[in-house]
Amino acid sequence: MVHGKTTTANAILNNPEYTKTNGTINFEKEDITNLKTDEIARKGIFMSFQLPEEIPGVTVTNFLKYAKNKITGKPVKIFEFKEELAKYMKELNMNSKNMERSLNVGFSGGEKKKNEILQMLVLNPKLAILDETDSGLDVDAIKTVSKGIEMFKNNENGILIITHNTKILHSLKVDYVHILVNGKIVKTGTQDLAKQIEENGYSEYK
Repeated sequence: MVHGKTTTANAILNNPEYTKTNGTINFEKEDITNLKTDEIARKGIFMSFQLPEEIPGVTVTNFLKYAKNKITGKPVKIFEFKEELAKYMKELNMNSKNMERSLNVGFSGGEKKKNEILQMLVLNPKLAILDETDSGLDVDAIKTVSKGIEMFKNNENGILIITHNTKILHSLKVDYVHILVNGKIVKTGTQDLAKQIEENGYSEYK
């Protein structure tokens, strides 16, 4: 993707900082264009951010417990929940002590991105939109994030990866590659299209 990718994601989630002037957004045959962001999240749409927010005073555990409760509408069984967190954190090579740290406060860039993948795994949405999750990550961190994506994906969900760098695709088998320019998809292809972009860049699409 080239231009308009983050704007598109924010429009889907109805970020109040953006104004939609026309068109509709349909998800599972339902018009969600004018729903509030939290209502859209409860429909099963998740978005990770390029620059995750820091929330002092709210631990990773409490944040995820609260979010899961709001998404599912059911009480969270704390012991089972902590076991689930510990399992995912081990798979993502995350320090277990981070569970009781304030969300993203003092975290490295790689830790923040892994935390976003952890949130995706715990909340288990129907559609996960990952906005430049690979931005600023080293090779090992990209592999870990890719592992989390592979752990998450199945026949019942979907993942939209927004990126201008094809490195994260090296460890993933993607169904489609779309190139977005000025808010419009100008080219769609298979993983081979990503390889072409890696070799030739985006110049022919600008």
